[in-house]
Amino acid sequence: MSDSTPESAVPGRPDATRQYELHDPRDVPGRPEHGSRPRARTSLWATALSLPPLALLAAAAWFGRSVRPGADDWCFLPAVRDEGITGLIGRFYFDDNGRVANAALVGAYAKFQVAGHQWFALVSGVLTLMVLWAVTALALRRARIAVPRGLPLLVAAMATALFLFVTPNTYKTFYWPAASVSHTMPPVVACAALLPFLVGRSRRGRGVALAVALFAGLAIGTLSEETAIVVAVLLVTVLLLSGRAAAGPSRSFLRLWCAAAIAGTAAGVLVLITSPGSNARRDRFGAGTTSMLAPESLAASLRGFAGIAHTVVTTWQYVGAVAVGVLLGLLCRRLDGSPPGPPAHWPVTACAGVAALLVSGYLCTVITYPVFQDRVSAPSANRLWNDYLLVYVALLVGAGTLLGMAARQRMRRTGPLQAACAVLCVLVCFGPAVALLNLDANMRARAEKWDAQDRRLREDARSGARVLPYERLAISQMLEPFSRQGRSYWPGGCVADYYRIDRVTDATRPPGRT
Repeated sequence: MSDSTPESAVPGRPDATRQYELHDPRDVPGRPEHGSRPRARTSLWATALSLPPLALLAAAAWFGRSVRPGADDWCFLPAVRDEGITGLIGRFYFDDNGRVANAALVGAYAKFQVAGHQWFALVSGVLTLMVLWAVTALALRRARIAVPRGLPLLVAAMATALFLFVTPNTYKTFYWPAASVSHTMPPVVACAALLPFLVGRSRRGRGVALAVALFAGLAIGTLSEETAIVVAVLLVTVLLLSGRAAAGPSRSFLRLWCAAAIAGTAAGVLVLITSPGSNARRDRFGAGTTSMLAPESLAASLRGFAGIAHTVVTTWQYVGAVAVGVLLGLLCRRLDGSPPGPPAHWPVTACAGVAALLVSGYLCTVITYPVFQDRVSAPSANRLWNDYLLVYVALLVGAGTLLGMAARQRMRRTGPLQAACAVLCVLVCFGPAVALLNLDANMRARAEKWDAQDRRLREDARSGARVLPYERLAISQMLEPFSRQGRSYWPGGCVADYYRIDRVTDATRPPGRT
């Protein structure tokens, strides 16, 4: 029998569980009608409180119209234009890095050339919000916890805003499609794989959940090595805790689902690391297993991860995740209307979650250190943190929920605490809003220059010119041709391919000067 319908449900009436989860938690049988007005007010202000992070996301998506290609984009655009998506997949597998799923997603937006870059922020932002919203709502329903309308949206909107915009370099996290596909979207894909698991109750539903877990693991393994590490560590942690977290058939299905996801991820990573492209990348950067696991490299990775952790922990805006979690803990109810307490084994679960975050974060730093060296903890490389940053945000929401539950047991009036958390949820959006406005101004200025130079290069190329001057148009520490005082030509060759010419020269240097 499905546990989605309470035993006390009356035939002919709507599913009671659905009512509780989609309406205010105090909306339970036996409650007087006069309580509907406070319930409506709670749902209204919970929904209104989600407007600041939603406005932040909407503005950021609108600003995406000013995004123009740069760095690796220059190489992807002519490859997809000339060889198609399958050609890019082959290039990734045989020459670049082995990430075939990554190549498929890159090809999906590069197929539309510049327009794909402009729409990417909107698509990825909405996808992140929708996935986190669905996971939040379904997880609460699976736990048989009722919350006011609007609260799951608030949790998802705040988590999305913190994940995407509370970062040292929002451009590389959110606006640069190549970095987003490799480090920002893979954790979202992993969250999306949870949805069939959360809704699967029948045998067919559970079969679909297992198939999705296997396929998603395979995709993540060939999408991002770092996210694959995070997923594997989390799944192993859940397996170790499954004896405490679930019982009976639910425990068996949980373990089977974790095993399927681990198998898929391992298969994907195996495809990646055995590819000719991955071998070529390791040789190119000297990132072989020996150098990666050398004592000096492990120690340097630990120092780098400590720097990353210090930057993240001292970023005060993440308190918004705790605040929204406290609201969740204060307002959630069981289906009978009683307030739930913290889970029986919450200290073990909390410690395991923190340990999983630290282990996966350090391992991600270990595998990226040979390429980035001491820059691994620099703001310019912050995109590398995103693979485990979403886990950090989720842990903060969970910690806030436990605090909210504990506060409700000890406080007679929780109104002031709710008000303080609501204020924090609004305040944390101001810093990212100012940063986004400044970034938008820089992107618009670059877009104007980029478009003008694009027209000039195309016209000169059509006139038969084979070598043309190129002006560097860098933004947010993105690489452009002639960086490092003009010593680095990359990605000048890709720029030349894009305009179908032989070579570009540094427009800031006099003709004939090297």
